[in-house]
Amino acid sequence: MPTRVLLDTDIGSDIDDAVCLAYLLANPECELLGITTVCGDTALRASVASALCKVAGRSVPIFPGRADPFLIPQRQPDVPQSAALTRWPHDDSFPRGEAVEFMRRTIRANPGEVVLLTIGPLTNAAALFAADADIPGLLKGLVMMCGSFTDRISDLGRREWNAMLDPAATAIVYHARPKVHRSIGINVTTKVWLKADEVRARFTAPLLRPVLDFAEVWFEKCKGITFHDPLAAATIFDDSLCGFERGRVEVESTSARLAGVTYWEAAAGGPHEVALTVEPERFFGHYFSFFPS
Repeated sequence: MPTRVLLDTDIGSDIDDAVCLAYLLANPECELLGITTVCGDTALRASVASALCKVAGRSVPIFPGRADPFLIPQRQPDVPQSAALTRWPHDDSFPRGEAVEFMRRTIRANPGEVVLLTIGPLTNAAALFAADADIPGLLKGLVMMCGSFTDRISDLGRREWNAMLDPAATAIVYHARPKVHRSIGINVTTKVWLKADEVRARFTAPLLRPVLDFAEVWFEKCKGITFHDPLAAATIFDDSLCGFERGRVEVESTSARLAGVTYWEAAAGGPHEVALTVEPERFFGHYFSFFPS
């Protein structure tokens, strides 16, 4: 049976969200129940997501979620990849103010069957857990592209973007206790990177063509793509791509200078599972197996 997934994303900023959504749409083992967007112009982010769904020929519920973090100013208001939307059919009208309720309703209707995949700031997820304290226990699992996990003192100040954009939300989500609480952080995701020319050569499948169009906006400032979010998604379907260890994560949410830092300590039977290693070539083989030329 396909795995049921809810995707929460800030698609339209870093290109890897679109790369991830294409993977979920192409993977026959994934039943994508819905997409919620987070951070800044969430309606425009929803339009970017809808463009990929239309190319895939899929009707997926899409709900714009919360725009602003809980306690700090917004640091990612814009959606630069939307500049390419004029070249792709997309929706521009979505239900407003219903994202958290949609997530809550979907999870309650499918107890023990839904994996919540978060690949953006955790504002929506924290609002969901705050609105319904039973939700974490009703999930099949929580998989997040979030954090940086290392026991090297020199790296403790290395903040990951999703964690730092809403530190209060990050702390709330790490205090939740779903059955599976998995984090794939930048200590491993930065090892799965392709330069722009290789992306252009390999993104030839129909569903990857709009992603490449969005990526050209990204390449104006970056020399390639780090597959942060697709790696997190891939572990849902093949967790042997990464080496995981159990332990405990604490989130710095009070110090302005360190807000969003994820402090990691290994512990047998701990509530959190974090990725510590990755096999890049196996990951890329897995990813592109769903996109025949």
